Amino acid sequence: QVQLVESGGGLVQAGGSLRLSCSASGRTFSNFAVGWFRREPGTEYEFVASISRGGGMTLYADSLQGLFTISRVNAKHTVYMQMNILSPEDTAIYYCAAREGPVATMAQSWYAYWGQGTQVTVSS
Repeated sequence: QVQLVESGGGLVQAGGSLRLSCSASGRTFSNFAVGWFRREPGTEYEFVASISRGGGMTLYADSLQGLFTISRVNAKHTVYMQMNILSPEDTAIYYCAAREGPVATMAQSWYAYWGQGTQVTVSS
């Protein structure tokens, strides 16, 4: 198993930036592709971004391309997501998730391990 802990969420004004971190422990982190998803209470998970286990492949939700950047440092067992020009529509709980395998994917069902989430609130 792999355990995931998100951090870096908080309250920010519209137009501001945040950087989320996803720290992993347990099995060899470099064996896992990682994704970020978000969800507001009572809604479905929304794909945000994902990164392959080596970091060479990234995927983004179309609406977030160019605004969010996902990266990883395997030596630190950490995946980051830099979020710029935030808007109130980005308010949600953000979750990182991991799947064993090389490929980044948007499919929520492919991710076996999930963190507890970190709240991001963007005020107008």
